[in-house]
Amino acid sequence: MSKYMEMIRVRFLMMLAYRTNYYSGILIYSINIGAYYFLWTAIYGGKEEIQGLSVIQMTTYVAVAWMARAFYFNNIDREIANEIKDGKVAIEMIRPYNYLGMKTMQGLGEGLFRLLFFSVPGMFIVALLFPISFSANFSTWMMFFVSLIFSFIVNTQINLLTGIMTFFLFNNSGLIRAKRVVIDLFSGLLLPISFYPLWAQSVMMYLPFQAISYIPSMIFTEGFVGNEIYTAVMLQAFWALILIVPIQLLWIVARKQLIVQGG
Repeated sequence: MSKYMEMIRVRFLMMLAYRTNYYSGILIYSINIGAYYFLWTAIYGGKEEIQGLSVIQMTTYVAVAWMARAFYFNNIDREIANEIKDGKVAIEMIRPYNYLGMKTMQGLGEGLFRLLFFSVPGMFIVALLFPISFSANFSTWMMFFVSLIFSFIVNTQINLLTGIMTFFLFNNSGLIRAKRVVIDLFSGLLLPISFYPLWAQSVMMYLPFQAISYIPSMIFTEGFVGNEIYTAVMLQAFWALILIVPIQLLWIVARKQLIVQGG
């Protein structure tokens, strides 16, 4: 376990060396959140609420969704693809650790860096500029952070699946780009799932993407209350367990037909 903790530390320190990029990213995210704020203010047009969310809750939802993205987002799918193309994966697979576990820990180190140096200061700055509501309920904060951990797990698992597909496709840059668009659209990052047509909501209920952004954002804004919160977190846990199966099956098959393209 110590070697995986070391991977988290090393990736954290690597990100720390380029922290200036993330300070500028706070400005970019703030501008993005501001654009959504004015857009949603115009959409509400004086209405008290839409689909159970007030304009302040919606502003909070947008801010939390984008700042949470900084934590759960990672590029391990692209890293896996590049290592397969370069032939580096052959060396990584004979080292004394689990390759997928190593990539997960690297993503966690990157996420922890962004959480401390991007999300927290970014949320503070955004709260000074726009009307954002913070819950005074300790259980809401606790469940939000639990949900945020599951959002990282589910997003990382999807990235692992996308990266492993490089073993079969050899060049899956198109799949990686498509995956990113699908996650942004269907995870609730760009639009809360409750705002979609009922038939679309029914379809998305059977997909894991809502576990990435929609659920933690709805918990933070108190769009979910009572048993809805526990049901939502249990759904995230369900997808975190289910996605282990295709990852392991694909990994077993991928290792048997490894073809090194570079090196």
